[in-house]
Amino acid sequence: MIRSRNALMIAAAALALAAWGPASHAADATKVALVPGGPHPYFAAWEKAGQDAMKDFKLGAADYRVPQKWELGLQNSLLESLLSQGYNAFLVFPGDPVGSNSTVQELTENGAPVIATAGCLKEPSSALFCLGTDTGNSAYLGTKELIKAMGGKGRVAHFTGFLVDPNTQLRIDAVEKAAKETNGAVSVVQVIADIDAPGPAEEKINAYLAAHAGDVDGIVTTAWVPAVVAANSLRKIGDKRIKMVGIDHDEVVLKAIKDGFVNGTMLQNPYGQGYIGSYALNRIRSGCKVKKDAPFKTIALTNRFIDSGTVYADKDAVDNYVGSMQSITKQIFGDFEKTYLTCS
Repeated sequence: MIRSRNALMIAAAALALAAWGPASHAADATKVALVPGGPHPYFAAWEKAGQDAMKDFKLGAADYRVPQKWELGLQNSLLESLLSQGYNAFLVFPGDPVGSNSTVQELTENGAPVIATAGCLKEPSSALFCLGTDTGNSAYLGTKELIKAMGGKGRVAHFTGFLVDPNTQLRIDAVEKAAKETNGAVSVVQVIADIDAPGPAEEKINAYLAAHAGDVDGIVTTAWVPAVVAANSLRKIGDKRIKMVGIDHDEVVLKAIKDGFVNGTMLQNPYGQGYIGSYALNRIRSGCKVKKDAPFKTIALTNRFIDSGTVYADKDAVDNYVGSMQSITKQIFGDFEKTYLTCS
């Protein structure tokens, strides 16, 4: 449950009083909290990104803090607690694209700017903008690569993430769009969602392949854990007839690509999200403003979207996936301030 606005106002008042104490010299330092919706390996790169941002931009803190479970109430409580602890800037993966808006508004009303990160809030929102993967486009491009590997025809199974994740429906729609563009040559015969955790993914994917491996020609996975489980399942089957395109950079998926059980993976850029997001929050707290005419993209949930980058890595590119994402991060960071901010 979301706590009352009074609780947040009391927390902010306590912070203001603390600023008069011995630590007042650090009162204006930016303290960033990087908060996902719950435990998940995708977000692990945020921890390193925060550490690097703290060092490079001389932040007071840039700490990765994770709710114990994927529950909106737990995330809201954690955000409120972090505010009371002195964090004054937030990178937040929305636990719910609508339900998170009220808590984000309360954070911003208490002087803590927020960037929706890796997933967007539904407009209207008081977040500065959304910084993340264009998940629909990534799923679309990944499915196009799968269709190419399948020779332009066949039956596809799609394994994807939590239904509370605002990206999941975008991915489902994008996979279907790519299939429809084949005019019937490719069909999506199965969508299994809400399995971005080891237990549900292993149970449902293994059961599906045990019963239907001979009925599908391709697999596209658009969430981390299903990609890992599906890659392992194909390795156990030992038949490379079924083509697969995964997502993200888990070692299981990368090795499966090298060994020929998976055709490729759509890489995202969680490190860049955490690093660039921390930089942007610090600049906003230093007096910069978001440009009114900034070239944001419009996607399903928001018209204030910045793409943190995606790239397809097959067997020839998988060994240099880190370099690919570093290159994207460097490019976005190099132009970020002049593109999106106005600073006096």
